[in-house]
Amino acid sequence: MTLYVIRHGIAEDAAPGMPDEARRLTAEGKTRMRGAARGMRALRLDIDVLLTSPLVRARETAEIIAEVYGNIAPRELPALASGVAPAETVRALRPFARRARVAIVGHEPGLSGIASLLLTGSTEGVRIALKKGAVIALDLDGIGPRSDATLRWLLTAKQLRRIGR
Repeated sequence: MTLYVIRHGIAEDAAPGMPDEARRLTAEGKTRMRGAARGMRALRLDIDVLLTSPLVRARETAEIIAEVYGNIAPRELPALASGVAPAETVRALRPFARRARVAIVGHEPGLSGIASLLLTGSTEGVRIALKKGAVIALDLDGIGPRSDATLRWLLTAKQLRRIGR
């Protein structure tokens, strides 16, 4: 299977008293994410399942991707919320292991921890700086502790936007 690991787009700063979960994408974040999604589409990245964190900014990112693709609908996966341990998120992804192409939208540092865990067996095995709107493509022979994972590529949102022009 191919796992696309996608960080949410640029979100607003938290206002006083605003819970982190309520932060939305900024207008610029939406525009940049739409361009990045067009880049994903231009690369012919097929997505069978689009899973998202329940936090607003991730959900909005997934909705933009779904809008650009036109043939997928995002599904919430609570284990993609910020603060969830990467190992717990990987366990929650196991029911999707038979799908050929799965995309997940979430938050840092959890997403980098997931990629590191799948690639090395440890959340600290490799350091990845996943910028907002960036995508990591991993080839997996399954999801679990004995799975083989290969890093196919990592592209920033800016690189994806250039591809999508």
